[in-house]
Amino acid sequence: MLEDDPGIRVVAEASDGAAAVEAAGKFHPQVAVMDFQMPGMNGAVATRQVLHASPRTAVLMLSMHSEPSCVRTCLDAGAKGYLLKNAMDLDLVHAVRQVAAGEIILDPALKALSGPAEASAGLTTRELEVLQLIVNGRSNKEIAAELRLSVNTVAVHRANIMQALGIHNTAELVVYAIREGLVSIA
Repeated sequence: MLEDDPGIRVVAEASDGAAAVEAAGKFHPQVAVMDFQMPGMNGAVATRQVLHASPRTAVLMLSMHSEPSCVRTCLDAGAKGYLLKNAMDLDLVHAVRQVAAGEIILDPALKALSGPAEASAGLTTRELEVLQLIVNGRSNKEIAAELRLSVNTVAVHRANIMQALGIHNTAELVVYAIREGLVSIA
């Protein structure tokens, strides 16, 4: 639908969070439209990485998730807008133009959620990356290899995550992370 608008040029499409980050670094789009739930990493983590790769890109989240924690996590990550997928086609085009112009867009159904937000449950971007991989069933050794960290560093991140969330075992951690929208299920 964006390609049908003569004022918008689609420069890339990505099937997962890592590809979105790579495309942002390559094309430096004015606006990136992303889903909260993507394979590999959730939209909030991808948003942080997109903005690191392309700081001038405005991220517009398009998601079926209306939970306050999902919305807040994405906005805290730097997204300039959050629309629910049931928004009409014209709303998306209008929202893309608005975030491109520097405005912040929030789906009208979510206005009640726009108060002060907690920053991703107090977790850093790296901790959110580690948490996503924990939820994906990766061991500390596998996480270390994927993120190019030492196993000890991953263990410290895991301990910090559990301490910050007040959780004492991996099963509780996975349930909490999914329920609160801190990660997506790949």
